[in-house]
Amino acid sequence: MAVGARLRDWTRSIKRDVHAVYLASRDPRVPWLAKALAVCVAAYALSPIDLIPDFIPVLGYLDDLILVPLGIMLVIRLIPPGIMAEHRAAAALADTQPKSTAGTVVVITIWIVASALAGWLAYRWLTE
Repeated sequence: MAVGARLRDWTRSIKRDVHAVYLASRDPRVPWLAKALAVCVAAYALSPIDLIPDFIPVLGYLDDLILVPLGIMLVIRLIPPGIMAEHRAAAALADTQPKSTAGTVVVITIWIVASALAGWLAYRWLTE
């Protein structure tokens, strides 16, 4: 199997698992810790805004390549296998990905706070 085909399959499985994690976060059979982490991972992965913007060389894609898969792996370990299999099957049948407004709001808030802090620190440094 070519590297391109394996990468495409891996990308599809990540997309499916993000949707499955989102579905699992709404399932009452899933433990609360797994739900809380699933909400965070799904919100971040489905948010149209990244914590590290993609236009920043190397680091921009690093969060998509490392943070999202690691978060998904952790959530999958916390969810009982039978329940996760159900949600993976449902996610594979779904033709659309959900969008996360809450994830967008959280990432925008983090950027605003980080920008304000950086501005304040720069002001203090320049005025001393």
